[in-house]
Amino acid sequence: MTGLALRTAITAAGLWLAAEIVSGIHIEGGWTILAAALLLGLVNAVLRPVIVFLTLPITVVTLGLFLLAINAGMLALVARLLSQFSIDGFGSALLGSVVVSLVSWAASWWIGPKGQVEVMIVRR
Repeated sequence: MTGLALRTAITAAGLWLAAEIVSGIHIEGGWTILAAALLLGLVNAVLRPVIVFLTLPITVVTLGLFLLAINAGMLALVARLLSQFSIDGFGSALLGSVVVSLVSWAASWWIGPKGQVEVMIVRR
């Protein structure tokens, strides 16, 4: 349960940063950011694998770049489902999904597979 809360907080931080950096993303309130982070996690866990599988030929032809469009679509879907979260266009969704992905990737360096913060000590 701690891992879910930690990953939701990281996604919420990514969404907040995306709303601050990308001019076409608008989020009203902290509770909306938390709701969007939970909903984005749910959409990425349930719907995204199906979409990735169905668009596998396009993804292979574009050498994986189509996954950026899928991520933007998942973020746009979450924005459509929440009334206090809006995205102006595909370009804003694309940049926002890149920001959220980069924040999540950077935070994954500190989080282990169990969802806990891990510190490695290397002795030579």
